[in-house]
Amino acid sequence: MLGGIFSFHSSWKERQDTYTHKPTPLQCTSFNSRGFQYTQAMFFAIEEINNSSDLLPDISLGYKIYDVCGSIARSVRVALALANGNEEASAPTGAPCTRPAQVQAIMGETSSSPCMAIATVIGPFHIPLISHFATCACLSDKTKYPSFLRTIPSDYYQSRALAQLVKHFGWTWVGAIRTNDDYGNNGMAIFTEVAQQLGICLEYSVSFFRTDPPEKIQKIINIIKASTSKVIVTFLSHMDIDMLIHEMSLHNLTGFQWVGTEAWISDSETAAMDKHHILDGAIGLAIPKAHVSGLREFILDVKSLNTSSNELFTEFWETLFSCKFQQSKSSAGIQRECTGHEDVTGVQNSFTDLSLMPIFYNVYKGVYAVAHALHSVLSCNKTCNSTVKLDPFTILQHIKKIRYKTKEGDEVYFNENGDPAAKYEIINWQPRENDIVDFVTVGLYDASLPADKQLILQNKSLIWAQNSQQVPLSVCSEECSPGTRKVLQKGKPVCCYDCLTCAEGEISNITDSITCVNCHPEFWSNERRDSCVQKEAEFLSYEEIMGALLTAASLFGTCITAVVAFIFFKYRKTPIVKANNSELSFLLLFSLTLCFLCSLTFIGRPSEWSCMLRHTAFGITFVLCISCVLGKTIVVLMAFRSTLPGSNAMKWFGPTQQKFSVLGFTLIQVIICILWLTISPPFPYKNFKDFKDKIILECALGSTVGFWAVLGYIGLLAMLCFILAFLARKLPDNFNEAKFITFSMLIFCAVWITFIPAYVSSPGKFSVAVEIFAILASSFGLLICIFIPKCYIILLKPEKNTKKNMMGKGAQHKTLK
Repeated sequence: MLGGIFSFHSSWKERQDTYTHKPTPLQCTSFNSRGFQYTQAMFFAIEEINNSSDLLPDISLGYKIYDVCGSIARSVRVALALANGNEEASAPTGAPCTRPAQVQAIMGETSSSPCMAIATVIGPFHIPLISHFATCACLSDKTKYPSFLRTIPSDYYQSRALAQLVKHFGWTWVGAIRTNDDYGNNGMAIFTEVAQQLGICLEYSVSFFRTDPPEKIQKIINIIKASTSKVIVTFLSHMDIDMLIHEMSLHNLTGFQWVGTEAWISDSETAAMDKHHILDGAIGLAIPKAHVSGLREFILDVKSLNTSSNELFTEFWETLFSCKFQQSKSSAGIQRECTGHEDVTGVQNSFTDLSLMPIFYNVYKGVYAVAHALHSVLSCNKTCNSTVKLDPFTILQHIKKIRYKTKEGDEVYFNENGDPAAKYEIINWQPRENDIVDFVTVGLYDASLPADKQLILQNKSLIWAQNSQQVPLSVCSEECSPGTRKVLQKGKPVCCYDCLTCAEGEISNITDSITCVNCHPEFWSNERRDSCVQKEAEFLSYEEIMGALLTAASLFGTCITAVVAFIFFKYRKTPIVKANNSELSFLLLFSLTLCFLCSLTFIGRPSEWSCMLRHTAFGITFVLCISCVLGKTIVVLMAFRSTLPGSNAMKWFGPTQQKFSVLGFTLIQVIICILWLTISPPFPYKNFKDFKDKIILECALGSTVGFWAVLGYIGLLAMLCFILAFLARKLPDNFNEAKFITFSMLIFCAVWITFIPAYVSSPGKFSVAVEIFAILASSFGLLICIFIPKCYIILLKPEKNTKKNMMGKGAQHKTLK
């Protein structure tokens, strides 16, 4: 014996209990043809099995079917009656509370909440409950519902499939409406969780039940009106969505893209209710289409049920054909009288529409699952062992293990949670003429495949809300293009954000990036901030104007020095050249030439050799130059002292000593440079700090101590030379060279003292230019102050280039004294 719990009615009359007498049974109203169709599918399966010689031979299946009209309380009462075989309201006096179960399994119920109540009640008895339409994921919990099984996939998979479907179309800002029961609340909870993981935000999430007061429905309508999202995800039963679209039609709320579940997405009854085309273009998940040969004809063949004892048939027939048996006077003229011979095939309504054939197929598969389990328990071959005592627990264990194929070739089995394999079709509502809606299959979802391949959309044209061919846009904020990053708006969900342009040196090369990535130090962001480009390498080159001018100045100084050397060589025998120590003069001119030329090593791309050469060449040539000037200064002082009576100063600082002093001073600088190059030499360096968008190619000092030792030694010699020249500036002589040396050293020291802060504060290639300018300025200062006055005398005032004139002023001076 199999039990059946279905809802032949969708509601019941309210009653007021006074608690003074026994409550009357529920009076069911609103005939529901769907429940009638589920029952027909159960009858069909039982008939097939009873007529089969292969499955349960010599065993007949019977049934006890109850109408619970959607009431959970009535469902529990019926379940207890089926479990105990007690169909009275209460057990007879003295009867035991528990008896052997009267049914081996129960088929039903249609909704999740009644199934939870029934499974809770019959779970301790281990009576299998197989539902064809209860999808709540909560029913997979075998600790709470140990005897519950179903032939429809769990909402655990449907909720994930819906979230992936919404994400596929780029909808990140959606509204959510659910039935306020276990089906709606649990399904939407899983959807919300997965949606958050996929970056989908819910603008609102509301629930209602069809028995709620009108004020609550109106509140939901107001929320939808005020919303900015254009997509509505639903976990609603077909009765609840029928009520909702009716209310929305009263407020002319259209243009929303609906995403639905299997509860209504392929229900033609819901489509027929949608007179205002509110649901046009809806998309959602449905149980895959099924065909069971003979089932359609069996469901539509209802005349065999026309018996006087079947009160349900009378109500069904009157509803189906809008007529009345034994028409009363009160209804005269309103409805015609039923004959009982009306043609079912001549009407079109919810009963003759078999769009829910996949659900009818689920009822069919459930009955066959019980039959196969019984076949196994009774050890059926050609005959069955009728002596076996049927135990619900044993039957339950066999149902969990069965694996069979239907006559249509579909494999049926249950996993450890009592759920079947999760497969869905993706359905799109495509309106046609005459208010007809086609439920077009546009894709598939198979939970058994890898995560990235579960959702498969076919290459079919979809119809969206308001018959649009374009996928609707439903986002809180427009996507952030490459070159920008998302910044969340305060107090709003993560889908609401502003797009900020990446900072300099940062990029984002993907859409909706949450961060900007720093470019490699050698790269910089382009104007669009979507890619890194190679930074421009900057150094003082010969091609640019500043480099060319400094090069020209260096070559000009070299040429002037060469001209002066030529003049001095040509007039080497004249008194003014002889009087100024011609050997040191020529050595000084040679060192000045090197000073002018060494500035060229600072121009061009730095390399390992150029970095070592530029600083050491500069240090050594300048020490050589200052040593020569120092030697000339000492010579002036020694020459004056040698004129005093009894003095032989020149004996101690003759030409040989002068050469050795220059060599010695220079050798010290050479040693300093060698130590510097040995310990930590200068090297080419890429400076990323001074300019963000440029690479400054420069020479790192290596050892700063070595650099400042070289400069310090030059400064020490320059100061010594300046002091000695300053002391000798007023010595009597017609052409006292000490005055010019003093002035040249003053310029030299001033240049290099101002060089230090200018060098430190100048960025990039300008620091190199400052150093070159200091070299050239100090070199020109020495050249002009020491040699140009002499050249002036030699070339323009030859009358003064005589020994008499050189000594005249000195003689006059002595005479005056």
